[in-house]
This record gives sequence, C-alpha cells and structure tokens, in this order.
Amino acid sequence: MNIDMIRAAAERLSGHARRTPIPTSPFLDDIAGRRVFVKAECLQHTGSFKFRGGWSAISALTDNALKAGVIAFSSGNHAQGIALAAREHGVPAVIVMPSDAPALKIENTKALGAEVVLYDRATESREEIGAALAEQRGLTLVKPFDEPQVIAGQGTCGLEIAEDMNALGVTQADVAVCCGGGGLTSGIALALAADAPGLRVRPVEPEGFDDVTRSLKSGRIERNERLSGSLCDAIITPQPGDITFPIMQAHCGPGIVVSEDECLRAMAHAFERLKIVIEPGGAAALAAALFHPDAFEGDAIIAVATGGNVDAAIFAQALETLS
Repeated sequence: MNIDMIRAAAERLSGHARRTPIPTSPFLDDIAGRRVFVKAECLQHTGSFKFRGGWSAISALTDNALKAGVIAFSSGNHAQGIALAAREHGVPAVIVMPSDAPALKIENTKALGAEVVLYDRATESREEIGAALAEQRGLTLVKPFDEPQVIAGQGTCGLEIAEDMNALGVTQADVAVCCGGGGLTSGIALALAADAPGLRVRPVEPEGFDDVTRSLKSGRIERNERLSGSLCDAIITPQPGDITFPIMQAHCGPGIVVSEDECLRAMAHAFERLKIVIEPGGAAALAAALFHPDAFEGDAIIAVATGGNVDAAIFAQALETLS
C-alpha cells in the first residue's frame, strides 16, 4: 500500500464518486469546545464511504474477472457500495450479509441488483461462506477492508480532507474516523501522511468492540470477544486487518472508545445542526469529538461521518435524546 495507489484510485473514481462536503456549526463547536469539521461521507453514493473502495476495487479488475463477477461480505455499507459499483460496471455481484443487519441495508443491496446470501454472524463465518461461493462460481472476492484496492479507494477521502483543510488554513488537527477493520482509517492515514502530515488520524470505536484501540495500545492484533450486539453494526469487525493494522500503527494516534448513547446523541446533533442523517456506527467519530474533548489536542477536529444508512426506528430513538 502506498500513496501512488490512492492517487490512481482517485483518478478512476473521478466523475463517479461524490466529493463530499465538510459542514460546520457553531453549536457543535460550543459542545466540543473547539472547531468541529464534519466530513459528510453519509452523502456519498449508497450513503457511505464504501462506494469509494467498491469502485476502486472493481475498476481495477481484469476483463475476465469482471465477466465472472464479484462476491463480498458486509453488514450493509460495503454491500451497497459493491452492489452499485458492480451494477455500473455491468458485473454480477453476490453479497454475504448477516441476518441481523439493518433491514434497510439488506433491502437496498437487493434493490441495487446484487444476490444476497444471509448468515448468522454469531455461529457462522462470513469468510468461509464467501470463500466457498467464490470457488464454486469463479467469483472475485472483494474484502471489506483488508484489500489494497479497497484501502486505496477509501484513501481518496483523505486526499479530499487534506485539500479542503489546506484551503481553510487548518494544518494541525486530529481527524476522528469511525473504525471497524481499518480500511478507511488506514487509507485516510496514508493520504494525510503524504499530503497533510499535521493532520493525525484517531480511530474511534464503540464500547465492547474496541479491537483497534486495544491493538494499538498492545502493539499486536487483538480480537473482540463478541461479534454482534451493537447499534454500531457498520463498524463491528472481529479484529484489525493484517494489512490495515501496520498502517494504523505507523500513522495513527491512540484510539478512542464511545458509547452507544453518545453515538445516538451525536446523530441527533448532526441532524439538528447540520441537517444530515448519520447511522450509529457512522456517528462514532462525531461522538468522540463532541463528548470526549479531553482525548484531543488543538483547536480543531475533523470528524468523518462515515455512513447514513439507518432504520427509521433507530433514527427516531436518536432524536428522542434531544428531548
């Protein structure tokens, strides 16, 4: 993995991915005690940053691989990113999804033309299911985070952050990133190390699923005891990736852990003050910025709002925290 791969992915994504905005609000600044810039990847195609990595990976395949099709496993956001990128390339796509994924994400993935295979994430291995189907059908497996071309695509988000912060004169700040397996986190970290070295990435995870935070602290890959049972389904993974972890070790600051309640409150504030919809896992970085001020240094934070695919009932629960 290197910056050249990210720049090449940016060229392939040009005209296909949205350049997402970075809205601000003085009300959020007051809560955080510093300036807060929100990179609104919830406004990306399919409602999350995952479209970047999906397009990057599929657009890099050979003609023969494109004809055979692709397979991916995901709780929903990678699923939708791959499904849309595959459809726009005219490529068949099979997505292995947990049966407890939000209904909206399962329905959207099917609507985008992908074949969905459901599994029980507490008792079955998505990796084993995906590998078996890939072998049976000759499909190319596109991993959700531990895949160089996926990381390269996610890193394009970091290129945009570097450009926008430079234009605003922000040269020193922490960049809080909602973190599962580390694809986006490591991609942004590589991009910023090259183009904005004064911006430091901080992985943010939900309580009970803080494998990256613990891994960065111990210096070795740590695994979560549980694999399900959080509102922040979008950023629940067993452990950091073999590719992503060394990148995060080299370029990221310490991880930050937030609660589900803090994520719900961050969702409500984002809707009230920025008029954007964020899902619980996608709100973790903003939750850290707003409710863990002592974890950061300096007078500015960039919080990446990674996804907005939330069921109505959960969103209503978040809005109730305002009352």
